[in-house]
Amino acid sequence: MPRPEIIKWLRTQFFPHMWCPGCGHGIILHALLRALTDLEKKPEETVIASGIGCSSRMPGYINACTVHSTHGRSLAFATGIKLAKPELTVIDVMGDGDCSAIGGNHFIHACRRNIDITAIVMNNNIYGMTGGQASPTTPEGARATTAPYGVIDPSFDLCKLAEGAGATFVARSVVSNPKQCEKYIVDGIKHKGFSVVEIISTCHTQFGRRNKFRSPIDNINRVKDLSVSQAKAKDMTPEELKGKYVTGLFVNVEAPEYTDQYFSLVDKVKGE
Repeated sequence: MPRPEIIKWLRTQFFPHMWCPGCGHGIILHALLRALTDLEKKPEETVIASGIGCSSRMPGYINACTVHSTHGRSLAFATGIKLAKPELTVIDVMGDGDCSAIGGNHFIHACRRNIDITAIVMNNNIYGMTGGQASPTTPEGARATTAPYGVIDPSFDLCKLAEGAGATFVARSVVSNPKQCEKYIVDGIKHKGFSVVEIISTCHTQFGRRNKFRSPIDNINRVKDLSVSQAKAKDMTPEELKGKYVTGLFVNVEAPEYTDQYFSLVDKVKGE
């Protein structure tokens, strides 16, 4: 049972939730709620935005200011909210397809702008809600409805993509390590700039049953076995790291934040 101070963040009237029993997204929801509680955020000053997908149903269960937007466009909505009310804490929750396929262009430009939004990317390596299609992060060789004989496309490394696009905070964890998930969410929210927290999640219904990981615990053990700490990864060869999830904090730098720059420019223009 969650702590009482966490319960206040839940819209309990919408439970039971729509996720499959054992879905990794529930672990991420709890990590986010613990983070908001630990940071002493106020629901009326917190915005949770999302697009479309299993992960994007999360705002419906959170007692805050929430926006369930269109597929892949949640960062565009979140950007507008942050520009209109920069004092708000804005968090965007996305799936791997929502973020890096239809929403890929919005993602890289949000990174480039360095706007003060925390993007939590729940990467379960597949389109879970819409039928089990391969996503840009589906591992090579894994099966999906659109790849019945195995994926041949190289998969995106979302953290490297975010770093290359200019995000000033980038971290990755896995659902088998919920305390680390919470820590990176806390640190990402506290960071002034665009923060990307990728969390490797699980989908036993779509990914697991096609790839011989049928039960929830099989899938959690899979990501646990494939996760490698950043410190350990430094001593491993590229061959040894192939197919692994390197976890850790990859980027944490200070840089001018977009809304600060925007309103400074507005003030400058008004003064001319």
